[in-house]
Amino acid sequence: MSWFKRVEKGIVTPTEQKKETPDGLWYKCPECKTVATMAEHKRLLYTCAKCNHHDRIDSAEYFEILFDGGEFTELDAALTSGDPLRFVDTKAYPQRLAATQKATGLTDAVRSAHGQLHGQDLVVACMDFKFIGGSMGSVVGEKIARAIDYARQHRIPFLMISKSGGARMMEAGYSLMQMAKTSARLAMLSEAGIPYISMLTDPTTGGVTASFAMLGDFNIAEPGALIGFAGPRVIKETIGKDLPKDFQSAEFVLEHGFLDFIVDRKQLKQQLADLLTMLQPAAIAAPETAPARRHQ
Repeated sequence: MSWFKRVEKGIVTPTEQKKETPDGLWYKCPECKTVATMAEHKRLLYTCAKCNHHDRIDSAEYFEILFDGGEFTELDAALTSGDPLRFVDTKAYPQRLAATQKATGLTDAVRSAHGQLHGQDLVVACMDFKFIGGSMGSVVGEKIARAIDYARQHRIPFLMISKSGGARMMEAGYSLMQMAKTSARLAMLSEAGIPYISMLTDPTTGGVTASFAMLGDFNIAEPGALIGFAGPRVIKETIGKDLPKDFQSAEFVLEHGFLDFIVDRKQLKQQLADLLTMLQPAAIAAPETAPARRHQ
């Protein structure tokens, strides 16, 4: 077994000369385990080249993908949550908010902005799952409501990108009120004849699904996104039966009539542009002559 032994003794590489791969250069797909460079992964808009798995991305990436030149005007960026219930679990709610804001660089779980998509004006509100699970608190509801108001006042189509675990327990009833507030604002947007496109990404659950996420003139989703109200485990334990294969996936939801279509992220910008072009007559129509939009 001499071939297995080192012949030359004392070969030592100084620590400063050791070559290590820096973090963040490689991406490993969680589905098919294919390894690619992060540069290639970013070029494919954070999708897998082999199996097309769509990685979760945040508002910064969506804004870069959608807005021409990555240029936009952020709306209501300074809004932050209070502590109306003086909530404490393992730490006080204000401390949790401060720690999350420091770790993520975000003020809350949604950002809204106005910009152009292929030369067409668009207002976008996008949720960030990394901020307390994208939970919907009073600030999330207020920022979405204000974004809808901005779209209505300026007669600009509105796109909502949902990604949430549901209502924020630290705000209890205040969180649940946001379902009614955002839905009421969307009804006003509908009456004004302004198009509303709802895009559901992984995951979209709880009170977000039960309110604004499912009220679009067009409800669209990314491939493989988890979409539902209660989680699969809770439903299975409640009904005492095994659930269908791929239950609550975007494909399952589309098959059962709750989505209009599924869009690959690499085609998202162009398909949205085509959709907005088709809806443009409704967006610019006078309020008294604008066609009624559907709401579920």
